[in-house]
Amino acid sequence: MKRTESEKTESDITTHGQNPYEIVKSLIKESVTRLGLHENIYHMLKKPMRMLEVSIPVRMDDGTLKNFTGYRAQHIDILGPTKGGIRFHPMVNIDEVKALSIWMSLKSAILDLPLGGGKGGVIVDPESLSDRELETLSRTYIRKITPIIGPQKDIPAPDVNTNPEVMGWMIDEFDQLRGYNIPGMLTGKPIIIGGSLGRLEATGRGVVFTIREAAKELGMELDKSTVAIQGFGNVGSMTAKFLHELGVKIVAVTDARGGIYRKEGIDIPDLLEFVGDKENYASDYPHADAITNEEMFGLPVDILVPAAVENQITKETAPTIQAKILAEAANGPTTPEGDKILEEKGIFVIPDILCNAGGVTVSYFEWVQNSMNYYWKEEEINQKLEEKMLFGFNTVFTMREEKKCFMREAAYMVGINHLVKAMNARGWIKDSDLSDS
Repeated sequence: MKRTESEKTESDITTHGQNPYEIVKSLIKESVTRLGLHENIYHMLKKPMRMLEVSIPVRMDDGTLKNFTGYRAQHIDILGPTKGGIRFHPMVNIDEVKALSIWMSLKSAILDLPLGGGKGGVIVDPESLSDRELETLSRTYIRKITPIIGPQKDIPAPDVNTNPEVMGWMIDEFDQLRGYNIPGMLTGKPIIIGGSLGRLEATGRGVVFTIREAAKELGMELDKSTVAIQGFGNVGSMTAKFLHELGVKIVAVTDARGGIYRKEGIDIPDLLEFVGDKENYASDYPHADAITNEEMFGLPVDILVPAAVENQITKETAPTIQAKILAEAANGPTTPEGDKILEEKGIFVIPDILCNAGGVTVSYFEWVQNSMNYYWKEEEINQKLEEKMLFGFNTVFTMREEKKCFMREAAYMVGINHLVKAMNARGWIKDSDLSDS
């Protein structure tokens, strides 16, 4: 199956083998301690409340039967139904899905969304499948997880290597099983069957809102700033588009096959047209010089945007970074070792659970519109998204100032504190759990 740039590049940049689940557990433990909460809170938050593994048999085009493995994690539903994407990738594993579900819980908590965290994945290289095989895989996967999903239980969405077309197959399968249309059972759908305007651009737009606010705090003028972006899938390309519209100069972009660099700035509208119309990789773009991923990290830019996958900012790459702002458009792009180096260098990090929360925010809006059967104009959606992202940024920044800590620590403390208040209100924990004394 041939994929477009927006579907293929975010998943294909090699990770460095660190376990994201161990990383997120460590960050939760540190934040619980810093908030002065009892260790019991850590044990309640460190693992999903439910983890499902399913087998997905698919009859291939050559007549053979192949059995794929899929997962769905649901972290915590104290604020509302769990919510999170489904990724198709050969490196999907159970710990990655667990970690991603926890990150989704924290994103929703930081932005005060009435949702918990969920995540799903299938171990598969979708590029190796025909369209028919991919559709069969998508429908069979959703059939297998149907008992634990639904608009009041768990709401899937697109993620790495899935898109509105895949969501269309999945919701159709779910509706056929139920016998009637249930548009709110997943988000990121095609507009014609209940998708939301602005959803495709939401994550990248949210990233830019947080960059804009960080630049204000640092006294930076965006129209005089330079940016390098790792990953040119949906999130990376939309981030580039909106930054370009603000007058920011994007000088470098990398993807699965390499990268491009132009000191004077890349013509982003032309690059987007090149990638979209011809299904090329961004690194094929002829009007810029070639650059490697490693060289991109070391460029003297003002803002660096990792928009690929986990474990990209490591003890090897972090020392070369010269940016003033690092905006984590990807989930878990920075290892603990890399993070320590960034802190020592004084780089302002916009953590992933804040930076890329625009996607789940507009997915929430889509779910709300589905429940009302009334749909908002795109301008209204973008305005509401901006309000939510600014609320999240300001809440985290205030915690940073109050606790005299870094933005990542502040984001985790904001998210955990929100969940703890809900757990206390429901009687899941006692007042004694609110203090470790």
